[in-house]
Amino acid sequence: MACVNPDGTLTRPGRRVLAAMLEPRRPEEVAAATEIALFRIRSIIRELMEAGMVAEADGLYMATATGREKLEA
Repeated sequence: MACVNPDGTLTRPGRRVLAAMLEPRRPEEVAAATEIALFRIRSIIRELMEAGMVAEADGLYMATATGREKLEA
């Protein structure tokens, strides 16, 4: 399940996950907040990190400035 479209816009799941990470959260917390399976959350987080929209520190994931801009678009 892709979370970033070829044109750089977010898919619905990508938007939900990124919005859940406006504050630092663990993947399990994102899964609970979005009601998306944890294995999918991990995949979406990887894709968002590759796109520069999410950063990780000490096991917590948070939207970057780029990610916040994508949510506002």
